[in-house]
Parts: sequence; C-alpha cells; structure tokens
Amino acid sequence: MYYVETKDVVKQFSQHLALNKVSIKVPQGAVFGLLGPNGAGKTTLIRIITRITAPDSGEVLLNGSPLERKDIYKIGYLPEERGLYKKMKVGEQAMYLARLKGMSRDHAHQEITKWFKKFDIMGWYNRKVEELSKGMQQKVQFISTIIHNPDLLIFDEPFSGFDPVNAELIKQEMLKLKAEGKTIILSTHNMESVEALCDEIALINKSEVVLQGSVYQLRNEHKKDIYKFRLLTDSFNNESLNLQVLSNEHYNEFIDVRVRKPEEMEHSQLIKLMLDKYKITAFEEELPTMNEVFIETVTK
Repeated sequence: MYYVETKDVVKQFSQHLALNKVSIKVPQGAVFGLLGPNGAGKTTLIRIITRITAPDSGEVLLNGSPLERKDIYKIGYLPEERGLYKKMKVGEQAMYLARLKGMSRDHAHQEITKWFKKFDIMGWYNRKVEELSKGMQQKVQFISTIIHNPDLLIFDEPFSGFDPVNAELIKQEMLKLKAEGKTIILSTHNMESVEALCDEIALINKSEVVLQGSVYQLRNEHKKDIYKFRLLTDSFNNESLNLQVLSNEHYNEFIDVRVRKPEEMEHSQLIKLMLDKYKITAFEEELPTMNEVFIETVTK
C-alpha cells in the first residue's frame, strides 16, 4: 500500500518549469529517498506535499485520498532552510512549535522533556536559541518535527550540520520511527545514508523522475559485471585467465582481485575458470554504490 502518491504533478514558476508530470509512490512504513541534483525540483515537490504551495496540475494522495488541509497535522516537516527564532528560549521555541501542531500544553511539555533528555539538551532548556551551536539547533528542530507523532515525516537534508556521532544518532532515531510504522521521505545528497536507510528512491533530474524503485533493484540494474575474488595464494598471474583485471591487492596470505566478466561468459564459467587455477576463499559480484548510480544517471 502506498501512503503518499503524486500523480503527474506540474509546477511552473515564471519561465522555469520546476516539476514536469512528476509521479512518485511512497510505500507505507518505508523510508523513501527523494534524490536529485540541486535545482532538480525536490524541494518544490516537498512543498506541494506539505501544502505550502499548490501544483498547477496533477494531484497528491495521502493514504489513498486527495490531500486536504486537515492532513497537515499528520505531517512532520524538517526543511533544509532551518528557521528557529534566535531570541526565544529553547524550551519556549519547542513549546510554541508543538502547540502550532495541535498539542496541549501539558502533553507538549511531557514530550519535550522526554526528547530533550534523550538528546542530552535538557540543560539548554532556558537558554536562548542563539546560544546553541548549529548541531544543537538541529537537534531542537528534529525534535520539533517529530514531537506531535505524525504518520508522515519529511526530512530535507537532516544530517547537515551534524558531526558523525550525532548524525548516527539521528539515523538510529529515523530507523526507530520506521519500526513504529511511520512513513519517511528523506531528501539528501548523502548517498551513504541512502544505502543505510532507504527502502526505495525516486531520482528527479531537470524536473522529471528519471529513476524510481528499490535501492537494491536500481543498484542491480546498473551493475557492470565486476566480480571480487579472494584467492589463497602469494602470486597472481592473469596470462592464462585472459581477464580484464581492475585491481590486484596483495596481503600476507591472500590476494584480492577485481575482474570484469566478459559479456559472453556465464557467471558459472568465470567461477570455474578461477577455481581451476586458485583456491577461492570468498567471492561476490560488485554492485555500484548509490553515489555511482546517481552520477551515471544524472550525467547521461
């Protein structure tokens, strides 16, 4: 079942076509990567899903029904352009944003206290936002995004400004939210995070969806017939094999070899060819990273 669908969404700004018949399907309870180079149209699509702006044509469905104004309370949105009020106290800021999302004061205070303790920022509750580091402000905004327990969470570059430790903290919280059944749309340029978190992705380039599917499926579709072998030997000779060797790394008792399989050769033939000459302790077909898939698709 799809929790969010956009159907042929079009958006034009003056002479710029921001979105051209964009259709995506976000499965319920999944982490969905919304990817693309700068200016591709990702943020415009997010603003349409969150009803900040309206499409010129096309529609957005939430849980199978047309998106309505009341649905914004089911959405938590962390925009790329952060926007806390610098002169407000941290606790007051979190309370203000929670109340905007329909929470009672008592419930909001309970949740703010819980999350501030979890993120180790309780000591900053009565300090002004401007006194916080960028990373600390990011924590406050993340908490403000999820505090009203929305069904749909949209994160636009959520790891920006975080050191590796806090970036990992946010990743783990996102995985916990997914485990609770939340649907998450993640827009990021961090392809390692895409591989670690996303079930499916859509890649937008020049206002159009150019790739969509599961992360594994897309990596598999872009594979280059490259295989990695770990050979239990102290020397490697390619003359008898006559393969295209991409790398050849020697260690104390073994050698790691990366080869490109000839197009006409079967998978089993390549393995037999190597087995006839060497003792293989491990082998695998190398799939491209999402970063490589991204670059190849966008630069074509």
